[in-house]
Amino acid sequence: MSVNTESQGGSKDTLLWGLVFIILAAAVVGNYLLSGGVSVIVRAVGVVVVIAVAGALALQTTKGKATLAFARESRLEVRKVVWPTRQEAIQTTLIVLAVTAVMGLLLFVLDGALVWLVNIITGV
Repeated sequence: MSVNTESQGGSKDTLLWGLVFIILAAAVVGNYLLSGGVSVIVRAVGVVVVIAVAGALALQTTKGKATLAFARESRLEVRKVVWPTRQEAIQTTLIVLAVTAVMGLLLFVLDGALVWLVNIITGV
């Protein structure tokens, strides 16, 4: 069934994606050509508006609609997550930092011992 859906919107999607890429390329070229005479703020706002227009066109395609549906479903799933409290997050972070420090110290000592052992063996 998904093959049928893609074949129905295939030519329209191809046209829209082509238009999106042309618009984005025009934004890049326009930004480059206007770099000498137009202020940075005006160019930045223009690029943002052009990117928003290209994004709106991209969302009209089959893949764009699927991406939007995925984002909505992801948002619902994020709402279901039981997030840790601030205290739990701080405690977990401190545990990770402590384990990282201990492992770093352990690897430092092991590296020093191996260098010492190689120096004794090689006589350097």
